[in-house]
Amino acid sequence: MRTRLVVAVLGVGLALTGCAERGGSPSSGSVALPADGDALVLRIDYTGGFVTPETTVGRLPLVSVYRDGRVITEGPVIAIYPAPAWPNLQVAQLDEAGVQELADAARDAGVAQTGDLGMPNIADAATTRFTLVTETETFVREAYALTPDGTDVGYTAEQQSARAALAGLLQRFTVLDEQTTGYEPTAVAAIAGPYVEPTDQGLGSRPPVAWPGPDLPGEPVGPGIGCVVATGEQAAAVATAAQAADSLTPWTSGASSWAVTFRPLLPDETGCADLG
Repeated sequence: MRTRLVVAVLGVGLALTGCAERGGSPSSGSVALPADGDALVLRIDYTGGFVTPETTVGRLPLVSVYRDGRVITEGPVIAIYPAPAWPNLQVAQLDEAGVQELADAARDAGVAQTGDLGMPNIADAATTRFTLVTETETFVREAYALTPDGTDVGYTAEQQSARAALAGLLQRFTVLDEQTTGYEPTAVAAIAGPYVEPTDQGLGSRPPVAWPGPDLPGEPVGPGIGCVVATGEQAAAVATAAQAADSLTPWTSGASSWAVTFRPLLPDETGCADLG
């Protein structure tokens, strides 16, 4: 099993005690949280890197924390090839104090700051993006090629300190907690491109599956790929079909076969324009 990033729900206060210390001098008081229960409060995700266009558009955030306490991450994924078509999104639940602690920890780790984080001499690495949403503002801090301890050669002491604080915040979300349930989206995005038969002869020809959602490939979102969003009964039908398929399943829509990457929409997302 390959464990993906999952937030620890139990002991969140204890787990976060190091964030302010590693982030330098924290601001006084608590972050003013958004009023809307569905509002995003904190998100950590990857952008860029040497990946396919489908991955760029369909990549899931590492963690998303909402005002009502929902914490959505991708759970363990079985290490087989071809991989399951449907991502294993999980939901944990924090109380209000837990959400507040996370927001304050993000602030204290420097997510709302704008200082220079340096640029390592590394090609094609991903950028770790931290987003903090308060009652009145949205702060975004991006760190290119962020290492687990936030340090590397070629940084000033100030840059190393700032990167270490962000890396420390990220590490607070790497403890697996079993108190999660499967995420059930109300809408599902499908990123589609022309289907290509697998070159591995051992896999053989894949049986096609009739596409149960809106016509593919949808609106262009990258070189050779499109995106459609299924809602309501279509979203349920797409999810059911995807859970019985793998990443090499061909999907037939119209007169063509398509390779599809499934991307359940999160509570703060409404369509393809929110992805990638």
